Formats: sequence, C-alpha cells, structure tokens
Amino acid sequence: MEKQIRAFINKHTLIPKKSNIILGLSGGPDSVYLLDLLSQLKAEGLINKLVAAHVDHEWRTGSDKDTQFCAEIAKKYHVPLATKKLSELGLKLKFEGSKEEFGRKARRYFFEQLAKKHDANLIALAHHAQDQQETFFIRLIRGSSLSGLTGMNPKHGLYIRPLLETNKQEIVDFLDKNNIPYLIDPSNVSQEFLRNRIRMDVIPALKKCDARFDIKFKETLDRLIETEQFLEQITKETFEQIATEKKGIFYINLKKLLSLHPALRYRILVYWLCKQNVTFPVGIGFLNEILKFLKQPGSKEHQIHPSWSLIKKKGTAHIRPASY
Repeated sequence: MEKQIRAFINKHTLIPKKSNIILGLSGGPDSVYLLDLLSQLKAEGLINKLVAAHVDHEWRTGSDKDTQFCAEIAKKYHVPLATKKLSELGLKLKFEGSKEEFGRKARRYFFEQLAKKHDANLIALAHHAQDQQETFFIRLIRGSSLSGLTGMNPKHGLYIRPLLETNKQEIVDFLDKNNIPYLIDPSNVSQEFLRNRIRMDVIPALKKCDARFDIKFKETLDRLIETEQFLEQITKETFEQIATEKKGIFYINLKKLLSLHPALRYRILVYWLCKQNVTFPVGIGFLNEILKFLKQPGSKEHQIHPSWSLIKKKGTAHIRPASY
C-alpha cells in the first residue's frame, strides 16, 4: 500500500522536495495514517516542516478528548500540533443547511491561516478512495456538472490528497496490524449527514449488485477525468478565440459566444469568471441569468453580483468590479 501511495504522490507531483506541510488531523484512521506516512517522508528529507492541525467543532459532548488524543499522537511522531475550537475562530460563516459544509469551511479557514503562519506551501488532507465515491454520489444527487462529477482532485491550490486512491480498509488494517491507535467518530454513523447515508445505504447496495463496484467505479471516474481534461483544453482554446484582453479586462465577442454549443457556452462563462477572479455562486441558475442578460439587445449594465457588474456594449461584454 505504501509503495502505491508513494507512486501516486510522484505521479501527481504532490510533494516537491523540502515542502512545508500543514496536515489536517482529526484523529480518525485516515488522518492518523497520513501522519504516519508524512512523518516517514520528513525523516527521509522530502518534507522540511510538518505541522498537524485539529479543529474541535464542539458539536458533541467530549469532543475535547479528540483534541487530547491528537496532541498525544502528534507528540508520539514528534510533530507540533495547532488546535482551535470552532467558537474561537471568530468566523462569520453563513449556515446554509449543511453542518458538514459549515465545518469544512471552518477547517479550511484555520488550515489556511496556519499555512501563512508557518510559510507552508501545502495542506494535506486524508481523503481516500471511499471518500471519492461518496463525493461523487453527493454531487450527483445535488445536480452537479461533469466537472463536479470528476470528484476531488489529488491537488487543488494548496491542498493535496495523497490517499485518494487508497482503500479505507487497507488503512485500518495497517493501523491495527501495527498497533497504531486512532479514533472512531460516532457522528460517522449519524443519519443526519448525507455522506453517511450514502456510505451506509447506497454504496453497500451497489456492491451487493456487483462485487466489482470499487474497480468499475474507478475506471468510470478515470474516463470522466480524461473527458473533463479534454473539454478544459477545448474551453481554453475557444475562450482565446472569442476574448480580447485589455489591461487585465477580458472582452467577450457576444456573437461568437452565443453561437457556441450550449455545453461549451456554460464552460466559457465559468472560465471567464475565473479568469477575472470574481466571486460567483455555483449553479446553473446563475449562469442562465448571465446568458439571459447577454442575449438582450442594446448596450446595458447589470449588477448581477454585489461585487461586480456585467457591461454590454458594441457587441462585446466585460466584467466591471463594483469599486471601478
């Protein structure tokens, strides 16, 4: 298993030599195994600095014991641990109905603050192959695009996921065999969370239908990723053909944009928004609102977002920040 993970790390260039890494440590088997692995890489000189980070969400009685366990396991591996309670973060996050998503945003905020403090170039997360399966079905249920269905990336910005093709059972078997302690989060069996319902109900049913589910799922996901990468290249090339840059502003030729196939049109819009570094809500409804405006005749301005507006003039469209 370790050999396969190291090959995965090398294949995706996840950990350049002398990296400074923040490790998200929950105390569960996945993050404990990743602590063990990254500690080995640090001993070998690949990693320069390794700092573990733990957030106490305070969602259940006794959650402080998880923090204590993380402190003990980090000390065993001679890795410094930074901890924070959710209430101490001082975040003004809007709760949108998903406790899991709220917690994820809080953790990422803490990890990214630590990355700045420790001059870290990477944040390591312990997502594994079964997490990837669960993510696929969560996004499928919520109506994701092809990009979303390709799942989590091995590397995205500061974040790396070295265990993304490793099976959970292999991780647990390794820890048990080597008498390495880990925590079992009781919330992992709560039907309150969609991820848990998929893990406990949907995936076992699929495996019962066909014992080859794990293998075939990975094959399908790999094909989706290949398709997505091809479409990303087509999107980039098409954008360069229909857009003109002037002083950091991209002007889109509306006639060319609106003549594109709808699937490519949506991708161009997302690519354009990302190129302009503007914030925008993820969803087809928002993109449809943009298209509806762009199809209207005449020169117009539409403040489609609190931070920026769309400007239509002389057959082109561009984005203007609200502070412009």
